[in-house]
Amino acid sequence: MRAIQRLQRSGVGVGPERTIQQVAQLMNSSGVGSIGVIDDDRLVGMVTDRDIVRRGLARGLPADARVDGIMSSPALTIDADASIDDAVEAFRTHAVRRLAVVDADGGFVGVISLDDLLLDMARDLGSLTSPLAAEIGDPHRDSPVPVVA
Repeated sequence: MRAIQRLQRSGVGVGPERTIQQVAQLMNSSGVGSIGVIDDDRLVGMVTDRDIVRRGLARGLPADARVDGIMSSPALTIDADASIDDAVEAFRTHAVRRLAVVDADGGFVGVISLDDLLLDMARDLGSLTSPLAAEIGDPHRDSPVPVVA
């Protein structure tokens, strides 16, 4: 499976001149925890809710400070055609919770989060364990006899 198939929503991007307050409000209204910072159609960084708190508010920056002053740059990215195994390895290697997904031209597509990936994997595991749970719940249940032609 490709990384782009695990995206829960498309990416939200802003220009580097946007303020911390504007970005926080956009995160709130969009229901996202990270936003791509785009300059000349290129992803130049990412800003997360945590960046706003730790790099902005905790350091006493005013709400009208530019978001490019608190963003992570360069952004950690993964190609949209990369496998989920590649995404898992990137999460493990870089100890991050979000990766920016980019297309072949480097354009910002969205964000794949560790949370989304874990929830998706948990759903997959749940569906795989259903037959096992049924067998454990009724260990004397006979399975259907195969028909041999």
